[in-house]
Amino acid sequence: MNMNVTQLPDNPYLLLTPGPLSTSKKVKAAMLRDWCTWDQDYNQLVQSIRSRLVKMASSQPDAYTTVLMQGSGTFSVESVIGSVIPRDGKLLVLTNGAYGKRIAEMAEVLGIDYVVMDDGETNPVNVKQLKEILQVDTAITHVAVVHVETTTGMINPIADVARVAKQYGKTVIVDAMSSFGGIPMDVAELGIDYLISSANKCIQGVPGFGFIIARIEALLTCTGQARSLSLDLYDQWEAMELGNGKWRYTSPTHTVRAFDQALLELEEEGGIARRYERFARNQQTLVEGMQRMGFQTLLSKELQSPIITSFLYPDSSVFSFEEFYSRIKEVGFVIYPGKITAASTFRIGNIGDVHLADIERLLENMENQLFWIVNTNK
Repeated sequence: MNMNVTQLPDNPYLLLTPGPLSTSKKVKAAMLRDWCTWDQDYNQLVQSIRSRLVKMASSQPDAYTTVLMQGSGTFSVESVIGSVIPRDGKLLVLTNGAYGKRIAEMAEVLGIDYVVMDDGETNPVNVKQLKEILQVDTAITHVAVVHVETTTGMINPIADVARVAKQYGKTVIVDAMSSFGGIPMDVAELGIDYLISSANKCIQGVPGFGFIIARIEALLTCTGQARSLSLDLYDQWEAMELGNGKWRYTSPTHTVRAFDQALLELEEEGGIARRYERFARNQQTLVEGMQRMGFQTLLSKELQSPIITSFLYPDSSVFSFEEFYSRIKEVGFVIYPGKITAASTFRIGNIGDVHLADIERLLENMENQLFWIVNTNK
């Protein structure tokens, strides 16, 4: 598509959130035409996306497949939870934040037998405790864990979780919503059966669909056991396989085109390893700059992901997050409110089309917005 992207308007602010996030102008430009959902060229594009995602995720691409699913990332998670656990199965949910708890909520609503191992909001999931539970509760068939819990920015030890779960013969489900495409991982090496992510996270597309990278051998056991028609993971996969890229129901064509462009840009950047380096450098620079201004992080460095960081409110009765947010937005940045109950926090993400110069510009502008500090220049 020939498009002068310089003609596209600039965003009024940079999104420093965990997704939706700031995207490139070429990604946005890919959505400026209307696309047919049944066209052969479009279906071939869908197949190409599915294949590329598998190759990104697995050193054994023949053992895995990709299923694209309409909706937000939560739709894809619910598709997995509602489709892969049989009627006589039992799910163990490892949680230390809102997104782990959401998986448990899905199981509750869907009538799935489940148990929760909750490690609190500021601790990683406890692998020793996981082993103890699996030793005692032999009815458990599936284990679900969130890789990067964006409630806090915590990164969970999925390699250890998967290793222990596999020792006991369990199916492993990983919500990699905020990590896949930005943190290197190999689902085959890790022993992950289902990895779930979304178009509008580290791959830097826009909202509209999620995707499930599934071990084919595991997926083939799921026929006929979904608890939803539209979120039937097996039927969605079968339709895409038999129809050469066709979706069962109307697909988000514009989002798919934008995602294809985002995948191209990921390749141009040098792949996931290079993107991880950018995100990690962004996050480290952000934390160092915030600490110089007196802010403290919620999590210790070893628990912190390179995706999003939680900062504690300043110890001041004058501080107001709403005022701070408004001031930062006025100078061109949108940050995120906190989401935990244990402490008053706000969050700053550094994924998306965000580069070191953007983080440095944020820090420079923020220094002039510390209104709760006496004698701060305003």
